[in-house]
Amino acid sequence: MAEKTYPMTLAEKEQLEQELEELKLVRRPEVVERIKIARSYGDLSENSEYDAAKDEQAFVEGQIQILETKIRYAEIIDSDAVAKDEVAIGKTVTVEEVGTTDRDVYHIVGAASANIFSGRISNESPIAQALIGKKTGDIVTIESPAGSYDVKIVSVEKTA
Repeated sequence: MAEKTYPMTLAEKEQLEQELEELKLVRRPEVVERIKIARSYGDLSENSEYDAAKDEQAFVEGQIQILETKIRYAEIIDSDAVAKDEVAIGKTVTVEEVGTTDRDVYHIVGAASANIFSGRISNESPIAQALIGKKTGDIVTIESPAGSYDVKIVSVEKTA
């Protein structure tokens, strides 16, 4: 069975590599040092500092594994390879709900870089799935848990 690939821009992959480096070179040694200090307190059976440090170590090691997998199986998407006005990973899309003046701006990114709070939506999200491949001026139906609605693509730009 083939491994899952993680579509992303080169910039997104570089960001993941920076996060991985931070975990390996800064966070991992900090946690190891905290474990060492906690061990020096003696009895480990009732040592909350030791337990907390071991929990953090497990978290950091898990994050390292996740990032290594995403980087190893990264599928680099070149947003320059699609038309300037076509929605794709690495593009910023402004949409307007049909019948209103309400506008939303989305940065389409690979799932590994998604962060809805900063407007970075995964290419796997229902909104992105509906928009990818469409062009400026197109009317697109978005399916959401609250029902479907139509949006017009106002602009498509390469994400900086």
